[in-house]
Amino acid sequence: MTQYQGKTVVITGAASGLGAAMADVFAAAGARLALLDIDGERAQAKASVLRDAGVDVLALPVDVANKASLAAVAEAVQNRFGSCDVLCANVGVQQFGAIDTLTDEDWAWVLSVNVAGVINTVACFLPLLRKASGERHIVLTASASYFTPGVRMAAYVTSKYAVVGYGEVLRQELAEEDINVALLFPAGMATRHLQSSVAARPAELGESRLQRADIDAMMASADMTQENHVATAEHAVRNLLSELQEKHPYIITHGAYKTQVEKRQRSVLDAFDRMLANP
Repeated sequence: MTQYQGKTVVITGAASGLGAAMADVFAAAGARLALLDIDGERAQAKASVLRDAGVDVLALPVDVANKASLAAVAEAVQNRFGSCDVLCANVGVQQFGAIDTLTDEDWAWVLSVNVAGVINTVACFLPLLRKASGERHIVLTASASYFTPGVRMAAYVTSKYAVVGYGEVLRQELAEEDINVALLFPAGMATRHLQSSVAARPAELGESRLQRADIDAMMASADMTQENHVATAEHAVRNLLSELQEKHPYIITHGAYKTQVEKRQRSVLDAFDRMLANP
């Protein structure tokens, strides 16, 4: 595959999990890669593997919650590659807990990374996308929890709702420039996501809490099981390039929750019908 030969792809959260799987897919299609992650050592390790396979790759540490940090790596990417053809804003930290147990620090941390981090990433790399020509894409990682919210996930779900709203407006605003914006909705994955979330939390915001009871309650409330909702990151990105080529606004990676989405949409349409019946 040479679809992305000579093209530059920038991926945040690229050191492991979904971001690393994205890197593999684009590398196989011939892309040059900029791997960005708060875990700089792990990003370098991933880059080393790809470099041994002949990929032109740059790995840099970044804190997406810090716009100055992103601006610095955007400058480094420009100096190395000149522009950016695909930007994957793939970030997401998790803090489980019932709503009345979430602290101000919990909310500040999750929103600063999951929402402000996406906004910062696009703001810093959009000038490089505008420098490129031809096919250009922005991929924003949302979550299946946007469609199937579960208990003990208020901070995370709230943040992903915000990403979807931001992405839908961004898609409209960049359409005139022929820059495609796609929202990616991964379901559960067998990755280091929970562990990396705990490790990424700034010490000054207190320790991140991860309790099995919260995870079990969430999965039960969202009607999820390991069998129908959890996959490998590699499986999740199997159709990413073809979906981007078709410029679809929404990319569902996996998960057996279509019936739940249909039920939700039916409830919305029913609300319209009740309103129209009583003008």
